[in-house]
Amino acid sequence: MATSAWPKLFKGNRAMSLMKVLLVVYAFPPAGGVGVLRAASLARYLPAEGIQLDVLTTRNPSSVGTDYSLLREIPGEVTVHRTVTLDLPFSVKKRLKSLLTGARPPSALADGKAAAARPNFLKRALQDLLLPDPQVTWLPVLTRAARRIVARRNIDLVLITGAPYSNYLLAERLRKKFPSLPIVLDFRDEWLATSFGVASFQFSRSERARKFAIAAEASAVKSATAVVAVTEAARREMQGRYPHEPASKFHHIPNGFDATRLHPSPLAPASRPDGKIIVTYVGTVYTSTEPTALVEALLSLQPEVKSRFTLRFIGHIEEPRYREALLQLGDMVELKGYMPQHEALQAMNETDYVLLVTHDRLNISAKFYDYIGAGKPILACVHPDGDVRRLLEELGAGWWAGSSDVEGIRQLFIDAAARGDSLRAAFQPDLAKVAQYERKVLAQRYAALLRSIAGGEIEADSHTAAEVAGTEP
Repeated sequence: MATSAWPKLFKGNRAMSLMKVLLVVYAFPPAGGVGVLRAASLARYLPAEGIQLDVLTTRNPSSVGTDYSLLREIPGEVTVHRTVTLDLPFSVKKRLKSLLTGARPPSALADGKAAAARPNFLKRALQDLLLPDPQVTWLPVLTRAARRIVARRNIDLVLITGAPYSNYLLAERLRKKFPSLPIVLDFRDEWLATSFGVASFQFSRSERARKFAIAAEASAVKSATAVVAVTEAARREMQGRYPHEPASKFHHIPNGFDATRLHPSPLAPASRPDGKIIVTYVGTVYTSTEPTALVEALLSLQPEVKSRFTLRFIGHIEEPRYREALLQLGDMVELKGYMPQHEALQAMNETDYVLLVTHDRLNISAKFYDYIGAGKPILACVHPDGDVRRLLEELGAGWWAGSSDVEGIRQLFIDAAARGDSLRAAFQPDLAKVAQYERKVLAQRYAALLRSIAGGEIEADSHTAAEVAGTEP
């Protein structure tokens, strides 16, 4: 490994030391989808903060689509190492999942009832074999490649991001080979409470899988130098699970939006010629964003109110039952499917409101930050005790109802229809607070945190103590 005497470079008139970081991520551009954006933004902006970045990723990740515009934004000085994985392509896994589980009725709620159904023998065998997730098949290749890169590239720090959660198993393997190597675990989604709680999207929720995950996360956290969560609630949750670990080990750096990719337009016209109100959802529809209560609420609207709304869903729909539920809305809904990010963001400019649905208490989906960056008012169906609700109110970014509160969601849309010409006056987000969630700003905070973890000198002329600590801006 390298020493802390990093070569010098300059950003303006500020001297910085060049630090060598290896970023480990399963899916990386040109893979598309919201799951790649955090790693892609770090790769895009960290080099300008005095970090020589290597990225270790897969050549054939299972992803919802491709987006070459993301790849074109990665600086040429970033070295990308791509290895093969045995994971199946996304379309094949989707078909296998359908065959193994069978179709479920759209009335199934996200309260664990559907997930509690007894899986068939083949599914149980796969779940017992592929723990904690199917991407664990990458781990042997990943381990060999990471050890080789750390040694040959003289790496100062390894940053491992996920999901998939199997990525974090690398920490223990690297620690055995490199006892003093700084290792940072970046949790895009909190693991245990999310995967085995109500809003589960875990491959397996069996007792064996739960025990494996508990032991695996504990081992990874013990092996890590630091742990970074994307919400303060998730940071507290993880710190609380490991009281024997120092509190200073756990940090919070949120997701954000890329101002260079967003071209916010003024709010849509107060009244369209056809009187329609367009509401757009961008992102995957899966267990923790399932739309059952939303659909029930919309179907209960009076015909004259219902006819005013057009809901556009842009993104992959995880299960047939969710698609079937949405299609119950008839002419109210348009299912657009997956789009590259720049197209999806452009589509938001044509909308009156953006739609957020999440049953998750701990995590904040990446789309939330794109919504606030685009300057669009949010209609949110959220966990009433979650960080999304707190941040929505703090930023003045829109209006919310409980994600399972059918009457509350119904009223949310009645109010949106009634707001009409007063939307421009009613929607007044805190733009100064919103600006602190730009990805370039967050990358600066992340770079400062990595330098502090690796023991390098941190420039004090433009970084505050709060930035170094990774606290909420």
